[in-house]
Amino acid sequence: MKRAIFPGSFDPFTRGHQALVQEALTLFDEVIIAIGENVSKQHLLPLESRIEMIRDIYNDNNRIKCMSYSTLTGDFALSVGAQAIVRGVRNTIDFEYERTMAQTNKRLYPSLTTVILLTPPELADVSSSTVRELLKFGQEVSNFLPEGVELEKYTK
Repeated sequence: MKRAIFPGSFDPFTRGHQALVQEALTLFDEVIIAIGENVSKQHLLPLESRIEMIRDIYNDNNRIKCMSYSTLTGDFALSVGAQAIVRGVRNTIDFEYERTMAQTNKRLYPSLTTVILLTPPELADVSSSTVRELLKFGQEVSNFLPEGVELEKYTK
């Protein structure tokens, strides 16, 4: 079985993330959406709510799992039997960062491959930080979130 992890904070999970997961499913039998725990970072949604949201979105797809981790991403990938780390890029700034991370991970974890996927152009402006910023100013964000997701349900 070809398994990949798709790591991130997913605070919140967006349509851009959803598009990348769908693309990853064309390459892998299973995708684990891996939420990295960062207790020093201020989050919009608690970890448990982010996991619940993603599981609700994909509750009818047994090829997608959601888990959290607090180790190095490569260590987590190996612990779940993944062969690859999926990363998305929206622009050249993202690419340079992801290229550096991919090279570091290859040095530390030679058996892991990083697969960089391009965010669809129509979603290139969508990011979790944009959603958080818009919310801070009372703006509507449903166009940035997967269809049917009501953020209020997860902001416990």
